[in-house]
Amino acid sequence: MLDALGLDLKEIIFVIINFLILVGILGKLIYKPFLGALENRKKAIQDKFDAADAESRRADAKMAKYERRISHAEEEARSIIKEAKKAADIQAQSIIDEANVQAAEIIAKAEEAIEMEKNKAREDMREEIAALALLAAEQIVQGEISKTGQDAIVEQVLNNARSAQWQN
Repeated sequence: MLDALGLDLKEIIFVIINFLILVGILGKLIYKPFLGALENRKKAIQDKFDAADAESRRADAKMAKYERRISHAEEEARSIIKEAKKAADIQAQSIIDEANVQAAEIIAKAEEAIEMEKNKAREDMREEIAALALLAAEQIVQGEISKTGQDAIVEQVLNNARSAQWQN
């Protein structure tokens, strides 16, 4: 049957042996180094993945650290604001208390001044009444005045006293 196809068995065996030798040589010279290169490439890629994973873990750790710092800073800021508000409230209350004390002092001084003015007005009124009474007595003594004349003088002194009181 090989003769019918025009093939010689020796040639086929020779071609097969040459092919196997070629495959063996190529396997030794090219295939093994190619597999080694593929293995090296695979290892390099895996190393890069491992390095990226390690870097990702470090980045996550740093992110967690920064988040803790931010959280701590926010808590500290809230604490500082709370303390500042307390201090401001205390200072405001102190200012209000001081203002109330000053207002009470001003009111006390004003009441004292009013009382002094009242006493002065009373004293002035007494002096005027005494002066008017003295004037009336002088007029009574200087002249002989009748009963109706005395009543008119007393009425005039009282009117003068009333008009002096309205003026003060």
